[in-house]
Amino acid sequence: MRRIPFDLEAYRNQMQTLLAGSVGAPVFWEALDFATSAHFDQWRKSGDAYIYHPCSVAKILAEEMDILNPEILAAALLHDTVEDVEEVTAEVVGQKFGSYVQAIVEGCTKVTHVSGDSQLDHRRTHRKIFSGAALRPEVMLVKLADRLHNLRTLKALPERKRQRIADETIDIYAPLATIFGLFNLKREMYNLALSYKFPKQGAKLKGHIRQLMQDPIGGEIVAELQRQAQEYHVVCDVTVRVKELWAYYDMSNRLLLKRIDTPMEILIVVEDTMSCYHALGVVSQTFRPIPRTVRDFIANPKPTGYQGLHARAIIKGQKFLFKIRTREMARQAQRGLIRNWTSKSGKQGQFIREIQEMFDVLGSEDFVSYRDVIAASGKKEIYTYTPQGDLVCLPFRSTVLDFAFRVHTQIGTTCLGAMIRNKRVPPDHILYDGDMVRIIRSDTPVHFDPKILNDCKTPRTRAELAKSFRLRRRKVSQEVGYSLLRQEMLRYGIPFDILAGDGFQKLLGKIAVENIEDLFIRIGEGRLRLREVIDRIKEDLFGGISPLVTPTGAFNRIELTTLDPVSVKLSSCCKPNPTAKDNCALLTEKGLSVHHKKCSRLHEIKFQREDAVNITWKLRETQVNKRQVLYILKASRQEVMDVLNALPEEMELINLKVLASYSSLHPSWEMIFSVPDLHVLSRVLRYFDRSAIPFEYYLES
Repeated sequence: MRRIPFDLEAYRNQMQTLLAGSVGAPVFWEALDFATSAHFDQWRKSGDAYIYHPCSVAKILAEEMDILNPEILAAALLHDTVEDVEEVTAEVVGQKFGSYVQAIVEGCTKVTHVSGDSQLDHRRTHRKIFSGAALRPEVMLVKLADRLHNLRTLKALPERKRQRIADETIDIYAPLATIFGLFNLKREMYNLALSYKFPKQGAKLKGHIRQLMQDPIGGEIVAELQRQAQEYHVVCDVTVRVKELWAYYDMSNRLLLKRIDTPMEILIVVEDTMSCYHALGVVSQTFRPIPRTVRDFIANPKPTGYQGLHARAIIKGQKFLFKIRTREMARQAQRGLIRNWTSKSGKQGQFIREIQEMFDVLGSEDFVSYRDVIAASGKKEIYTYTPQGDLVCLPFRSTVLDFAFRVHTQIGTTCLGAMIRNKRVPPDHILYDGDMVRIIRSDTPVHFDPKILNDCKTPRTRAELAKSFRLRRRKVSQEVGYSLLRQEMLRYGIPFDILAGDGFQKLLGKIAVENIEDLFIRIGEGRLRLREVIDRIKEDLFGGISPLVTPTGAFNRIELTTLDPVSVKLSSCCKPNPTAKDNCALLTEKGLSVHHKKCSRLHEIKFQREDAVNITWKLRETQVNKRQVLYILKASRQEVMDVLNALPEEMELINLKVLASYSSLHPSWEMIFSVPDLHVLSRVLRYFDRSAIPFEYYLES
C-alpha cells in the first residue's frame, strides 16, 4: 500500500487563518501536537497518514460549520485517540485538556465491549453516542463532521463496509444534520451515501440532473426576474439551483424516485428583511404563485432558526420553488444556529434543549428503533396554535398528545383529547397546519395505551410515555415479585420475618440490589431467579441448610387485578381468556407473557419452574376499560335477540350488525359491547357457552 504523508505545516497555516483572534487557541495547538504523536505511524485504508482524518474533521467544523471554539476543535483532533491508541485513555485526555474536551471525546468513542453480534454492537455504540450528545450536543457535531469526512474517503473501504456506512448515514447522520439545521452537510451526506447505496440508479439520476442544469428555462426565469426587479427598484441576486440526489430520496419507502415535482429552485438574495417582501411581490407579479403555497418563515422561523419566504409557481408546465432571503438568512440556512456555539456557556435556548431532549430519548434502552425517532424529528414541520394564539411548531403528522406535551409535561400526562374547530378529537388525532388546539384534561394522570407510542412524533412525548409505562410495569412487577418470593420461602420453610432483618439487608448488597423493592421488581421481571435468591438466603442466613427439600414441578401462583397491556401481554399464539383458570405466565422485563397452559408455542419455549407462574385474576376487582368485540358465527335474528335479552344488565350493548350471510336465515354477527369488570364479562361468556350459538371472542386489553 502506498503511504501518503500529511502536510502538517500547510494545515497549521490554514487553521491559523481560521482561528485568528480566537480566545483559548493554545488548547487546539496542544491537541494537534498530541494527536500527531498519538497517531504516529498509523495509516488509513486509503494510504493517507491517519492524522489526516482528525485534522480534516476539525477543519470541517471550523470551515463548513462555523464552529470556532478551540476546545471543540481540540476534541475533534482527539476523537479517535482513546479508541485507536492503547496508551491514551479518557482520563489522560481529561488531565491534559480538561473535563470539557474529555466529555466530548468520550461521547464520540465506540463501546469497547464486543458481543460478537455486530448489529447489537452498532446499536450500543449509537446509544452511547446519543447519551453523550444528550449532555453535550457538541458530541454529535463532531460525529457529523467525522461522518462527512469518512463519506468523502469511502472508496478505499470494501463494498460491504461502504454499504453499511451508507445505510447508517441515510438513516441516522443525514437526518440528524437536518435536525441541527446544517443543510449543506445534510445535502452532501445524502448525495454521497445515496451514490453508494444505489450506484446504478444514482448514476442515471445524475445524468437526468445534468440535463436539467442545461435546460434554458432556468436562465430565462432568472433573466425575467432580474428585469422585473430592476423595474421595481429591488436590488437582489437571482440564481437557479438544480436539486441533487438528496431531493430524490423517499425516506418512507427507502428508495430513489425517478422524478420529483419541483426539481429546480430559484434563489433570491436581498439586502434586508423588508426587501424580502418586496421581492415576493416581484415574484407574484411575474409568475403567479400556486394558491396557498406562499410560506412566511421570517415571521414564523423553523425550529432550526431557518428564515425566508417560499413560493411555488408552475412555469411552462413545470413546478418551481422560489426562496427569498437576506445574506444572513442564506448563511444561517446552511449553518443553522450552532455558529461558534458551546454548551459550556450555559445558554442552551429552546432549540438546543429540544435537541438534548431528543438525544436523551435516543440513548434510552426503551426505544428499539431510534431510527424511527430520528426520521420523525427530521421531517417537515407543521404550525399549530394554542387558544391564546401562541405558535406551537411540531413535526409533520404530530398528534394532539405531541401538542399537549410540547406545551407542558403535566398537560400531556392529563390529556384526554382536544377541541379542534368545535369538534372533540382523541389524543392520537393527527394535527394539520393551522389547527388551533384546546386540550381537554383529566384531574388525574391518564393511563395511555402503549399503541399510542407508535403515533407520537416528538421525542419528549415518547420519553414521557415510556417513563409512565415503565413505572406502571414496575408497580405490577413489584407486586408479582413480592408474592413469588413469599411463596418460595414458604416452600423452603424459610420464615418471612428475615426480610426485615439486618442479615437480609447485607445479603441485598452482595447481590447488587439497592433495596428490597428493587429485589421484588427484578424477581417479577425474571431478571433475578428465585433459585439464586433462595440459595443465597440458605447460604448466608442458614449455613447452607434448608428446613425443607427443594421443590419441583409446581409453579408459584399470582392473582392480579389489572389487565394493563403495559404489564400483561395476552399472547397472540393462543389468545388466553383471563376469566378462565387454566392460564400461566412467563416472567419477562416487558411484563407478564400470558399463555393458555395447552398452548403449543409455550411447550416449545425452554424455561425453568421459577420462570413461570400460574396466573388468575380477581374478577370483581379487575376493570375492563376497552370496548369488547364478540363474533357470532351463525345464528338467526331470533336466536340473537333471545341471547341479548338474557345477558347481564351491567353489560352495555354498543353496536350489533350483520357481517356476512351463510344463509338468509343464519347470518354471522358482530357484537360490540362494554363491561365494567371481568366478573360481568365471565357471566356474558358463560351464557354464550350455554346457548350453543357458535361464537369467537378474544379479550381487547
